[in-house]
Amino acid sequence: MTQSKMPRTSLRGFAATILLVLPLALAACAGDDEPQYVERPPEELYNEAHAAMREGDYADAARLFDEVERQHPYSTWATQAQIMAAYAYYQQNKYDDAIIALDRFISLHPSHRSTAYAYYLKALCYYEQISDVQRDQKNTQLALEALTEVVRRFPNTDYARDAALKIDLTRDHLAGKEMEIGRYYQKQGHYLAAINRFRRVIELYQTTTHVPEALHRLTECYLALGVKEEAQAAAAVLGYNFPGSEWYQDSYALLTGQNLEPQASEDSWLADVF
Repeated sequence: MTQSKMPRTSLRGFAATILLVLPLALAACAGDDEPQYVERPPEELYNEAHAAMREGDYADAARLFDEVERQHPYSTWATQAQIMAAYAYYQQNKYDDAIIALDRFISLHPSHRSTAYAYYLKALCYYEQISDVQRDQKNTQLALEALTEVVRRFPNTDYARDAALKIDLTRDHLAGKEMEIGRYYQKQGHYLAAINRFRRVIELYQTTTHVPEALHRLTECYLALGVKEEAQAAAAVLGYNFPGSEWYQDSYALLTGQNLEPQASEDSWLADVF
């Protein structure tokens, strides 16, 4: 039995095909390899990154600033490149990457002239992720902690002055979240749970805009539970501190409708707060 042979013309065609495909396959394999490492002077990389930053190409700027540190980790250029890379990430709204870079910078250079800015930029990363009060407020709490740290560490700087303004807004936001939860519990008839939320607003966020309503809600909840003295005390504090408030008018009408008057009480927890 003889074996069949491929015709010569087919063999020639097959060989030609192999010769054509082989270079393409080799090129594809070469394309899978990482680019060849080419070391460049740190100042050249830094200046190119800075130019990309000026043009608004923050992705390329971050890559090049990172490359400065990768190629020249012990150079003076690398230190500034770290903070610039973090800023480039921040400009892209890549807050997690920016925070990682900033934490690393702070740990490596606690006394650097740019450290105050690093703390401030980290606080901004959290602050700009604050969501409305109907969502989780983890970033709001982190923003408050980071902003407070800026004020504590660098009290006589422009960063601290701006952080102080943002702290007030952040605390108001957190108080708003407590109020939303408290109103929900109150509507469901869970008065003790609601009181705990309104009490947190009074005790933790006393300088916010939500305090008058919180005092009125406390008056409502205490009356609903039949705790008249606490209801009278809450209304008295409301009337003393916010006499022209619509919330006080509502609380006063609520009490007088039950033949009660606002009355301060030294035995109330409110006496310790106000």
